[in-house]
Amino acid sequence: MNIPTKYNPKDVENKWYKYWLENKYFSSKPDKREPYTIVIPPPNVTGVLHMGHMLNNTIQDVLIRRSRMLGFNACWVPGTDHASIATEAKVVAKLKEQGINKEDLSREEFLKHAWEWTDKYGGIILKQLQKLGASCDWDRTKFTLEDNMSKQVIKVFIDLYNKGYIYKGYRMVNWDPEAKTTLSDEEVIFKERQGKLYYINYKIEGEENDIQIATTRPETILGDVAICVNPNDERFKHLKGKKAIVPISNRVIPIIEDDYVDMEFGTGSLKITPAHDPNDKVIGEKHQLEVIDIFNDDATLNNYGLHYKGKDRFVVRKEIVKELEELGVLVKTENHIHKVGTSERTKAVIEPKISEQWFLKMEKLVEPAKKAVLETKEVELIPNKFEATYKHWLENIRDWNISRQLFWGQRIPAYYYGDGQHDFVVANNIEEALILAKKKTNNQNLKTTELVQDNDVLDTWFSSWLWPISVFNGINEPENEEINYYYPTNDLVTGPDILFFWVARMLFSGYEFRNEKPFKKVYLTGIVRDKQRQKMSKSLGNSPDPLDLIATYGADGVRSGILMSAAAGNDLMFDEQLMSQGRNFANKIWNGFRLIKSWEVSDIIEQPKTAKIAIEWYKVKFQSVLHFVDEQFEKYRLSDALTAIYKLIWNDFSSWYLEMIKPAFGQPIDAVTYKETITFLEDNIKILHPFMPFLTEEIWQHIKTRTKETALIISDYPIKTTFDTNLINDFDYFSEVVTAVRNIRKEKNIAFKEKINLFILKNEDVTSNFNTVISKLCNISVFSTVTQKVENAISFRVKSNAYYIPFSENIDIEAEKKKLEEELKYTKGFLIGVQKKLSNERFVNNAPEKVILIERKKEADALVKIKTLEESLKTI
Repeated sequence: MNIPTKYNPKDVENKWYKYWLENKYFSSKPDKREPYTIVIPPPNVTGVLHMGHMLNNTIQDVLIRRSRMLGFNACWVPGTDHASIATEAKVVAKLKEQGINKEDLSREEFLKHAWEWTDKYGGIILKQLQKLGASCDWDRTKFTLEDNMSKQVIKVFIDLYNKGYIYKGYRMVNWDPEAKTTLSDEEVIFKERQGKLYYINYKIEGEENDIQIATTRPETILGDVAICVNPNDERFKHLKGKKAIVPISNRVIPIIEDDYVDMEFGTGSLKITPAHDPNDKVIGEKHQLEVIDIFNDDATLNNYGLHYKGKDRFVVRKEIVKELEELGVLVKTENHIHKVGTSERTKAVIEPKISEQWFLKMEKLVEPAKKAVLETKEVELIPNKFEATYKHWLENIRDWNISRQLFWGQRIPAYYYGDGQHDFVVANNIEEALILAKKKTNNQNLKTTELVQDNDVLDTWFSSWLWPISVFNGINEPENEEINYYYPTNDLVTGPDILFFWVARMLFSGYEFRNEKPFKKVYLTGIVRDKQRQKMSKSLGNSPDPLDLIATYGADGVRSGILMSAAAGNDLMFDEQLMSQGRNFANKIWNGFRLIKSWEVSDIIEQPKTAKIAIEWYKVKFQSVLHFVDEQFEKYRLSDALTAIYKLIWNDFSSWYLEMIKPAFGQPIDAVTYKETITFLEDNIKILHPFMPFLTEEIWQHIKTRTKETALIISDYPIKTTFDTNLINDFDYFSEVVTAVRNIRKEKNIAFKEKINLFILKNEDVTSNFNTVISKLCNISVFSTVTQKVENAISFRVKSNAYYIPFSENIDIEAEKKKLEEELKYTKGFLIGVQKKLSNERFVNNAPEKVILIERKKEADALVKIKTLEESLKTI
């Protein structure tokens, strides 16, 4: 088989991904093996690949590929989320470009456009994940709005409604005026913003006196229904029972008293606007105040806005401040930093709004999920630092607002049969609804034409919270073969930003509908940030296109680069240099493979001693790393696992082992050593395969002819065995000797082809196992033990043993002596500086312990170096 000179990622990646797909290696069906299951966090159908997806899906693919090789029935279920708000916004924008307004379309007409858009653009991200090498079972691809998935969502809604968990009620909700829908509390992101605090005087009815309030939202005074003061505040005792006049509207409103008011904050008096502030709403209900909603759904002002009707709230804020100034009631304005709620999807400023919505009671649903994570540890969060935030959220959870004022999504299965909004039944379809409505009304003449389905759709998360169950049809058929085999899944890999949106809710649904956890472990990845620690995003312009990175560095280079910088659960500081390092690693492995395959193999020649000890050592070294890698996988420290494999292949295999067994130029290698070397190469690429699948499959297939049954992707992972660490320690010692000799050759310009002698003066026992290897790697003519110092020689120490290389004729002894003296003088001066610092009591008492330890190490190293230099001078 012809082996290309250079590794070409593009050709290799396309070739092997196609081969894997054709041979159904990603496919999974229930069988007698133990399953290993991951469900992908479904990206938005509108989405394209970004750096967060790259990290998350690379981790999932590493876990799934390794499990496949370990003999598990690996099943990775892909899919996309219909993303109600994001998708509807995209479709509305597209229609606007065509001169079409959503308001001019019927529901059916709009949905036709939405499905056309989804069919054309949706799912692009899944194709992009294939470029990364994701080994998902693509035949299982799900979409949260496809018929079977939607049926399960509706079934769950009906079940929870019949249990009394779902109800309809008026509540203060988070209103997104751009998407024109409500949002759950978790979809609101609070951001600190610079605003203004406006101090405004309200006239007391029938008097010349005023009462002053402070507000950040002067446009809402048109919805004021009262002014509230603390009953214990002496400043306002004279106002009890009186009324105030709202500026501009001139409406008369009562001055009320309530302990809620903080006497020390602001002016001590509050304007009460129940329609636009959650705290005001509570006071309004308590005092039975009217509610005046001054906003339209798009946050423009309605009829209550008087001459500001039809204008945007922020435009009105500027204009109303000017009018208040002209009226002489604006006392002063101050800068004010406060937190403003914004939509997680559209970034619009949220408007508190009283609205009738559908809610899910959370109190009972929360308990099993809380217990599983915080008490029994049946579900493990990795890293566990997220348990505190999980606990806080669950203990402060409010009922979930599950209705959205959109067309794109599962339509709420409530059917109204009367004139009021409370005459309804909940059913799977209009035919079932008619049966229930007839029963409820005792009106057998009722027709389907008299039933009207609720216009709202369900929150997107209300479908994705069922994901680990619904992808296996577990709601429709609770006892089907697949749900019983694959559920609960094993690992969930996701970001901490959706720990509440999605992870906790899946736990709620898992225990509610299957009385079992949906997954065993949740690995919460870090956030990908740039060098300035900003979150990477296309909107900030600090995120490279992942597909461009793959084109530049190859998928394996990108996968390994991103994982080497991703410590478990910590944010990832993205550095493109690591991608380059990943590409260089791929080239290093490829070149090592080509070197091995270039050797002529002989069945006649005897195996050298150097090769025997090299093989013994590498077997032990490989087992040591294999054990370490497995331990890191247990802890989800994939970065540490990959780094260990990287060092094993780059340093131990390529730089040491191959040098130790390499035949002399033009000479063959013995068959025994070659066979062992191929085995080592195969084992190396087996443990590397989950991280760098394309390169490893390419090399595997080049080593010898393989069938589809012997492809690397389904090969057996190396088996752990016991090993002797003494051989590793012996090698570490030997490698120090070799490195020291090589450094001396380099410093003294002694060519490698020039043989040298090496003598050891032993102060501690050391194995001679590696002596033949030292002789080979250092081109030693005589290597023997001496009982006293060797004169006229360069010396170095490894541990307490002294090594001597006698001067050759080419070395200028006087120049060497002068160089050693200068180095000794410098080192003694350096030591004085370090010791001066360590004798400074103030420094020792105040410096961090880590800094003190560094200085003490400097002192110890300098003392050793001085001793070595002095001994070297004595031998000259």
